[in-house]
Order: sequence, then structure tokens, then C-alpha cells
Amino acid sequence: MTKTILITGASSGYGKATAEYFLSRGWHVIATMRRPDPALFGSEDNRLHVLPLDVTSGESIAALVKAAGPVDVLVNNAGIGMAGAFEATPMPAIRKIFDTNTFGVMAMAQAVIPQMRERRSGTIVNVTSSVTLAPFPLTAAYTASKQAIEGFSDSLAHELGYFDIRVKLVEPGYAPTTNFIANSVLPLDQLLPGDYAEFARPILEDFARPALTTAEDDVAEAIWNAVHDVSGQLRFPAGPDAVALTQGS
Repeated sequence: MTKTILITGASSGYGKATAEYFLSRGWHVIATMRRPDPALFGSEDNRLHVLPLDVTSGESIAALVKAAGPVDVLVNNAGIGMAGAFEATPMPAIRKIFDTNTFGVMAMAQAVIPQMRERRSGTIVNVTSSVTLAPFPLTAAYTASKQAIEGFSDSLAHELGYFDIRVKLVEPGYAPTTNFIANSVLPLDQLLPGDYAEFARPILEDFARPALTTAEDDVAEAIWNAVHDVSGQLRFPAGPDAVALTQGS
């Protein structure tokens, strides 16, 4: 039987790559995004459904789950970035980060768990970040939003294991193609007071010229491996830089 995967934040980056990865391997794929555009995936495929979703809206989530029907896998990929000095980061921006990266993940999980529990089958994959693997300066609020999901997933895996529902974490490294800084909630230059300039310079240079990077397909493959894992492994670092961090190098 062909299985169905629901992916949030599938308009670009890791989400789009994951949708294409699973689609190419025969899965039914529900690719969600704020402004649906099937043309993003090129040629039409009757196994692909592109649907609207705002993970910060309960009404949007309810409508999506009703339209999607039963799903075997939920991939919580939708997220937004933010870099800058914490002291200069407005609380409304921090709340916006948590609304998407943390509460959006929780809301989506809560919406699909009942159907998985009734079937006693399913997998939830939460995509976090390599910032959870080692300290990264100038990303305090973003890191907190992702670390919350690490703890959430660790606990949820035990809670849902009773119903044969698996919970996995995929921890991508830094991928320049996702434009993390450019797509942040607020521009970096608004979040760096002058006193931070000397401290931030080498960090931003490393962002511009990273020694190791993660390709979008690295994350798609890690999600594929997480979905098919039956060993009980919770965390799946994705990309050579994330793997290096787990090895302490």
C-alpha cells in the first residue's frame, strides 16, 4: 500500500527537497505552504497534493488535516530563522519565532496524533537544527525555539511509543541555499548594536565561508532514514557539519 507523508514548509529548502525525495520513491506527498503553488514541483503528479497551511493558525491546521485525510508520516519542517544580539531582539520577534518553530510544531503534532493513535501506527519527524548540537552565538532566541522541540520530542517519543507511534528528530547543519540570515524575522543589521561589531565580524565571516555545509538532499535523506528506522534511534544529524558536531570535531 502506498503511504502518505505530510510535510510542512514545503515551498522551498528542506521541505521542498523532502517532498521531491519521497515523491520520487513512490509515496503520496502532501506538500503544504502558506501560498500553495503546484508549479514549484514542475510536472504534475497525481501522488502530489499541494495544500495551504499556516502552522500558527488553529483554523488553518484544522482545515488542512480535514483535507489531507489519514497520513502515515508528519514532517514538521516549517520554520523561520533569526540571527542577532539577544539584547537587541524585540520580544514580539521572539514570540513570532516561537509561534512557528515551537508552538506550530506542537499544534501540528496534536492535530495528527489522534488518527495515528486510533490506527496504532505513524511517525512524526520534527526538524530542528545543528544549533541544538553545539553553542552558536548570535542565535539565542532561535536556538531556544529549536531546543524546546528537542525536549518535546524526547518526551513525546516515550508517550506515543505505547501506541506504536514513532517520534524522530532530524538536525540539519547549515545550508547556505536556505538563506537563513536573509530570511530572518528581522534584518541582521537591526539586531547588532555597534558594540557587537568586533565580536560578530568573525562569526559572520564563518557564515559566509563555512568549512562544511549541508545540502538540501542531505536533509531529505536523513528524513527518509528517520521515517524508516525501527531501531528506536531518536536523533538524526543531517549533513557533514551536523555529523561533525555530534562527533565533537
